Amino acid sequence: MHVLKKNVWFLLAALLLVVFIGTAGFHYIEHWSWFDGFYMVLTTLTTIGYGEVHPLSPVGRYFNVAIIIVGVGLGAMIIGALGQALVETEFDHLLGRRRMEREIAKLEGHYIICGAGRVGYAVARQLEKRPVQFVVLEHSAERAERLRAETNWLVVHADATQEAQLVAARIEHAAGLVAAASTDAANTYIVLTARSLNPGLKIIARASEEDAEKHMRTAGADQIVSPYNFAGFRIAEAFLRPNVVDFLELVLQHSTELGLELEELTIDPRSVYVGQDLKSSGIRQELGITVLAIKRPGEVMNYSPSPEAQLLGGDHLIVMGAPSRLRKLEVMAGAKK
Repeated sequence: MHVLKKNVWFLLAALLLVVFIGTAGFHYIEHWSWFDGFYMVLTTLTTIGYGEVHPLSPVGRYFNVAIIIVGVGLGAMIIGALGQALVETEFDHLLGRRRMEREIAKLEGHYIICGAGRVGYAVARQLEKRPVQFVVLEHSAERAERLRAETNWLVVHADATQEAQLVAARIEHAAGLVAAASTDAANTYIVLTARSLNPGLKIIARASEEDAEKHMRTAGADQIVSPYNFAGFRIAEAFLRPNVVDFLELVLQHSTELGLELEELTIDPRSVYVGQDLKSSGIRQELGITVLAIKRPGEVMNYSPSPEAQLLGGDHLIVMGAPSRLRKLEVMAGAKK
């Protein structure tokens, strides 16, 4: 496509050169005014056929024949190249849409991001780093097209408030959904529709107004995030506890540079760790991973657990350590092989 566009510009430049040469030729050969020469070239190349501006000499006629052959040929080539570009563009869009539909049809345990504004875009960037599978539903055709051109994300121009669009995004097979549309009303409706389609889905919604939070929770949202409240909290903490904020930002956003990651892992009921305490598990001694907290279903979170704390199936561990060690722990926390 890039080569084709380059060829079109080359042909247009060649046609303009023919117009200039033709105008100059009639001016010097036939001694016409510059405008008369330009007018003659224009009527000739457009095949309007008004007739000669002034009677042509034999040399002028030969020159005009050359202008006709070259100019009309270039015009035909430009029309052909533009038609080819249009066909290829439509073909590429069709292939891209079909390819995206096939990829979406394979999604399992993915995340659906409804809205690609500042919040939705930031969520997508973080999920991309993991990496995990996700699909973006964006109501604005222009924004959806720009994201498809700038990223490798699965971006669909769709209204996420419509049940059919969520079904097309395979919501019944999704692990989570982010309602990040531009209005609280739209997010509330997205939450309500998503919850009815997948009762077990984890749903996080963006809320601008405090009054909207209770409506979103009633609709079925598991967690509500207010960008304004969060921004205010971060600013205040940056004043009061700047080193804590810097540390968390390093761990959460710049883990590659730091060589550490903060991760959440789940102990599978068939894991080798089930029934062991933290000390005997070797998580700290052998893997060099720090267990910051244990969250057991139905219980409050156990912060800074003691070495005697037992591990049970279904426990969620908040851990910090080197990425390679965390991947090893993730395997061992899974089912027994």
